[in-house]
Amino acid sequence: MERLDKIVSIGAGASRSDARKLILRGKVQVNGGLVRDIAFKVDPNKDEICLSGEKIFYKKHIYLIMNKPKGVLTATEDKKKQTVIDLIPAELFRKDLFPVGRLDKDTTGMLIITNDGDFAHQLLSPNKKVPKKYLVQLDGEVKPEIVEKFREGLTLADGTVLLSATLEILSDTTTAIVTITEGKYHQIKRMFGLFDLGVNELKRISFAGLNLPESLSEGEVRELTVNELECINNAKKT
Repeated sequence: MERLDKIVSIGAGASRSDARKLILRGKVQVNGGLVRDIAFKVDPNKDEICLSGEKIFYKKHIYLIMNKPKGVLTATEDKKKQTVIDLIPAELFRKDLFPVGRLDKDTTGMLIITNDGDFAHQLLSPNKKVPKKYLVQLDGEVKPEIVEKFREGLTLADGTVLLSATLEILSDTTTAIVTITEGKYHQIKRMFGLFDLGVNELKRISFAGLNLPESLSEGEVRELTVNELECINNAKKT
């Protein structure tokens, strides 16, 4: 059972204080009856809750996928710069949303956003070794011998030891696909830096076994489908 003001707040995309005002003003009905008690207990899975006659749809957890554009911070808020949370449309917005992991400001591509802390923890746990795949454009040619170095596991300049990674050189030898199972600070840039290669463009194209949908434009965000969520959940169970 949940408090009515909480359900109205989440379902209507309103602040908790605004939800309380709506209830006190007689705008909320539960199973056809008017309720003015903000602490009234409801079962959102069984009770019909309406705001001004319109049914409120409540989900305890929400799972979003975003095609992050360049120049946007992977953060919940920032006083000066635009964040990924700022890109979420009103109908999907929740105050408790946060990105799962992070992409650097100039990195684009697939980002998962949720309000489910346990879900995020499972995806980010080092023990789970959840794969993350990136398309990388470099400022020089990627030599074949680097593939084996990535597979063996690199040691960064500061002594950080990395797990084995997969490197696939594309026909354009300045472009490659890298798959890692951890997320150290600026990891891919630092990995290529060991071979005097600079990263010009970096895009995450897959996370937890799910590929970035071609239909999802840069800056666009939507809910994960049932099948997409199942794919991700399977990845974090391994």
